[in-house]
Amino acid sequence: MVFDFHTHSFHSDGVLLPIELIRRAMVSGYEAIGITDHVSLGNVAPVVQALVADCRLAEEHWDVRAVPGVELTHLPPPAIPEVAAEARRLGAELIVVHGETPVEPVPPGTNRAALECPEVDLLAHPGLIAGELAELAAGNGVFLEVSAHRGHSLANGAVVAAGRAANALLLVNSDAHGPQDILTDGLARRVALGAGLSEEEAETVLTSNPRSLIEKLARRRMGRPTDAT
Repeated sequence: MVFDFHTHSFHSDGVLLPIELIRRAMVSGYEAIGITDHVSLGNVAPVVQALVADCRLAEEHWDVRAVPGVELTHLPPPAIPEVAAEARRLGAELIVVHGETPVEPVPPGTNRAALECPEVDLLAHPGLIAGELAELAAGNGVFLEVSAHRGHSLANGAVVAAGRAANALLLVNSDAHGPQDILTDGLARRVALGAGLSEEEAETVLTSNPRSLIEKLARRRMGRPTDAT
């Protein structure tokens, strides 16, 4: 049983069709997958349209929760609310922001802008996140990512430490760009434990927290109010 809310198809920098990515994930034991291709204002409309179509097709025929989403990437921080709202209007169910990873030149202030934006569900690979921002994530119900992606994972220990202190919600995600990146239950657990989570904490991060996010997305899909937990 695997949950993964951060993956990429060939509609950005991945290599698979969304429907093939979903199928391969299912075969690997996924219960839910979010496809969150990189977007800005210039490409958000066609990307969301394509992902919504294939996620709906998958859910119609297969027993999988397929979530169409976006990853807002390298935006000027003040533009995050505008692009997030536009993605949501177009049908994106999951809004991820590309956080201030230690290995890419993400604009300073991105983490804060993401955590203050009510449309954002997940801050991906937030890097050396400050305790104050982890508290903001906890207060606003934004999930923080523990990443299985090489490079981004360098700061996993810092994310876990800050998240634990703030009681923030953590998720393990693959940031998959190809079939070789798809998670297994064993790999997801190793990433969690390697980041410093205890066995009990890992169980929460790998099972309870993903189910909380799925429930939040389901309430949103039905037009009901959402909350942090």
